[in-house]
Amino acid sequence: MSTLTPSIETVDVDALVTAWTAANYLTVAQIYLQANPLLREPLRADHIKPRLLGHWGTSPALSLIYVQLNRLIQQRDCDVLYIAGPGHGGPAIVANVYLEGTYSEIYPAVSLDEPGLLRLVRQFSTPGGIPSHVSVPTPGSIHEGGELGYALVHAFGAVFDNPDLIAACVVGDGEAETGPLEGSWKGVSFLNPSRDGAVLPILQLNGYKISGPTVLGRAREQDVRALLSAHGYDVHVVAGDDPRAVHEEFAQTLDSCYDRIREIQGAARSGAGVGRALWPAIVLRTPKGWTGPKFVDGLPVEGTFRAHQVPLDNVRTNPDHLAQLEEWMRSYRPEELFDGAGTPVAAVTALIPRGDKRMGATEYANGGKLLRPLRLPEFTEYAMAVDPGVTVAESTRRLGEWIRDI
Repeated sequence: MSTLTPSIETVDVDALVTAWTAANYLTVAQIYLQANPLLREPLRADHIKPRLLGHWGTSPALSLIYVQLNRLIQQRDCDVLYIAGPGHGGPAIVANVYLEGTYSEIYPAVSLDEPGLLRLVRQFSTPGGIPSHVSVPTPGSIHEGGELGYALVHAFGAVFDNPDLIAACVVGDGEAETGPLEGSWKGVSFLNPSRDGAVLPILQLNGYKISGPTVLGRAREQDVRALLSAHGYDVHVVAGDDPRAVHEEFAQTLDSCYDRIREIQGAARSGAGVGRALWPAIVLRTPKGWTGPKFVDGLPVEGTFRAHQVPLDNVRTNPDHLAQLEEWMRSYRPEELFDGAGTPVAAVTALIPRGDKRMGATEYANGGKLLRPLRLPEFTEYAMAVDPGVTVAESTRRLGEWIRDI
């Protein structure tokens, strides 16, 4: 596989932005719509779901990372597992696995056309549909994300003894305040580059959680760098709010991180040794609710905690909110993203990998493809005859004997 970093001239920023725009559009459509999924007629109140539930704020960053990883997989022919710590950004991940075709392969009724797209948006966070989180039915998911704190430890577990796998793990700044996540940074100390894959943590700082600011979102850059460096990471920072500039900078950074991962692994596997390596990590600072409404009812939304869930929450009853939603959704220009049949156009899908290289189809997230039956000693043979009040024994010692024999 190639280890040469593509120059920025070989990175198609237009394709990245187009794919990201389509994912953002589908994210908003899932949160709001039960009809008219491509806005082929003026938006009406009856096109809107009766109850709105979903998380917009983290979704644009999750989609940016997804399309960037698609580009990396396509150019480098690598295996990547996507773990979304902000699992409440479910509509973003569903949008991306739909655009890559994996969703329709598993759920044929959710086809890559207008009827399938209608089913996609209607089922999101609807009784009898799918949850608003990155749940078990989401292709490519091994991590639900609803209970914050466990993304990074799941990423490390996934790459142990899988030497070719990279687990790209997105950590939200709200999640980063939890005890389990803080402890999980230390997982890097247990990676063996000779036989394990790699974890690429991406700390996504948008500054806010559900109703207020976050600690790391407000921290100085040098303090965030120092924190991650102390945990054993080589820190790369990407920040901004201009889509093209952020995509371009993130692509260069992602390529550099990939090269460093392969350099560490190559040295270890050649016998040269690298000592205690500093593994790369990315800090991504972008606005919460990026590309969404900047103000609603005179209050700032984009870049604030108000973008966390549903930015416009009275769409069925408030004509101004309905008009603002339509303006927001049309800003993505869906007529340029989907053809007359409602299928994503070639410009949207240009960077999507093929087959099992797609992150929604990776065998590393599908135990049915990789699992082998465990050869376990018969546990009943380790049972003890217990005479209450007479037998002196410890159950953990018997468990230890069983594990020893495994």
